[in-house]
Amino acid sequence: MTHSAQDIADFLAQNPAFFEEHADVFTAMRLPHPHSGQTISLVERQILTLRERSREQEWRINELVRNAVASETISTRLTQWCAGLMSQTDPQHLPGAITLGLAEQFKIEHAALRLWNLPGLAADSGYAAGVSDDVRTFADSLKTPYCGNDTGFEAVSWLDARPQSLALIALRPDEDGPSIGLLLLGSDDPARFDPDMGTMFLDTVARLSCAALKRLAEPAAS
Repeated sequence: MTHSAQDIADFLAQNPAFFEEHADVFTAMRLPHPHSGQTISLVERQILTLRERSREQEWRINELVRNAVASETISTRLTQWCAGLMSQTDPQHLPGAITLGLAEQFKIEHAALRLWNLPGLAADSGYAAGVSDDVRTFADSLKTPYCGNDTGFEAVSWLDARPQSLALIALRPDEDGPSIGLLLLGSDDPARFDPDMGTMFLDTVARLSCAALKRLAEPAAS
């Protein structure tokens, strides 16, 4: 009568005393090494398994630490950027603080911003430069930030050079309201703004930018 491997496994599970009564069997047992053609004892195989599990746990812990450090760094830089917005005494400097501040804090090679429907923004400001109806319609339709490697958008011409990856962030004071601008962040790293990346950070940037730009929602005092 032959027994399958499952039969043997079931027998051992149902008879734990077998390990004590036949300890010599396990001492003499030789198993294939998982990474070579040699054979090793059961004890050595168990030690290898434990070491591999320990390495896996160490890798996971290190990954958690790296993520925590990265999150803390982002939080610190975001706070510094936000503090820069709050410190602006002249509302006309806010668009520059948004764009240049992000580029500086987060080491972004290319950044641009265009704004509209802000009566308090000086007409001669480069950030108030005219944009096409297509760009405004696109911004109105952009409910979440776009991230990816498609750099064929009309607004990319606002940047000083064509990036390898791009983030497009529509600015709207109200979640369901019309847009007041479009923020572009470009990188020379194709993976910087990956299509699969989360957009929580970019959503936060949009909300904070809109909050700061409310100071330009009313016509400037003459």
